[in-house]
Amino acid sequence: MDHKSIIQDIKNKNFKSVYLLHGEEPYYIDLISKSIIDNALEEHERDFNQMICYGADSDVQSIISEAKGYPLMAQRRLVVIREAQGLKDIELLEKYCANPEPTTVLVILYKYKKFDSRKKIFKEISKNGLTFSSDKIRDYQLVDWINNYLKTTEYAITPKASTLLADFLGNDLSKITNELDKLALLLQKGTTINEVHIEENIGISKDYNVYELTNAIAVRDVHKALTIVNYFEHNPKSGELVLVIGNIFTFFFKLMRIHFANNKSNEAISQLLKIHPFAVKELLNASKIYPPKMISRNISYLHEYDLKSKGLNNDSFSKADLMKELIYKIMH
Repeated sequence: MDHKSIIQDIKNKNFKSVYLLHGEEPYYIDLISKSIIDNALEEHERDFNQMICYGADSDVQSIISEAKGYPLMAQRRLVVIREAQGLKDIELLEKYCANPEPTTVLVILYKYKKFDSRKKIFKEISKNGLTFSSDKIRDYQLVDWINNYLKTTEYAITPKASTLLADFLGNDLSKITNELDKLALLLQKGTTINEVHIEENIGISKDYNVYELTNAIAVRDVHKALTIVNYFEHNPKSGELVLVIGNIFTFFFKLMRIHFANNKSNEAISQLLKIHPFAVKELLNASKIYPPKMISRNISYLHEYDLKSKGLNNDSFSKADLMKELIYKIMH
């Protein structure tokens, strides 16, 4: 069952006795739990029938006692355990989950890692309630995720703008949606968001960012690449070395896969690399500039400078100096 179906059931007042929301991606956990809190009780019912606690500050027996309480002047009680991964002896909830109170909704929010599905408590919740695993979105899925998110609004986004957001913000869905929602407040409905909107309203430079640095490397534009690196030196948050190395590695890894692909058509490469078709042409052109031997050498440089950025064999160079030296070596 996906998060949209769960939320629709909640809005229809079809509640489970126990919810276990777990996984590495907190965004969907927060989305579903907010829907439960908003819909389980009316505003005037919450003082006597809602208990929200934090795992590290709670104990199982107190939670069970709250869950077994009878609702006062309401249809149900709501008990929410936030940060349940910090709850000591959480397995002791097993007995309650095997026979939960029908007038209580118990919500267990277990974030940043998966709950062990082999445990008996997990099986009891699956039988008598609902378990939902919130999985992390992979980096290559981010552009499509941003596009799909905006399809639920009255806005659209250009491919370059969505890639810029994905590269700069990473796969933190809460951060991405916060920035997109901010743009929705500032821009007229029906607007197609572009890189200028992002630069003016979010603060990500449309000309000096990791995405543009990778593009400069792709066409071997040394002057542009070093100009961007100089900008990063004076604006460190715009391009941290670890992010630069990660993005350039991904770029060269894709080029290496292209070199050894049997089918080099645009469609085949798009499917192989799981990228938007608009990006394929640029990668195919870059693969002509960087042969496999050069790519292998550059990946070796990236590994070397990643270690140097962490202090290995580096006693004096700053991260800005390391970045300049790395980019120069990669492109010569």
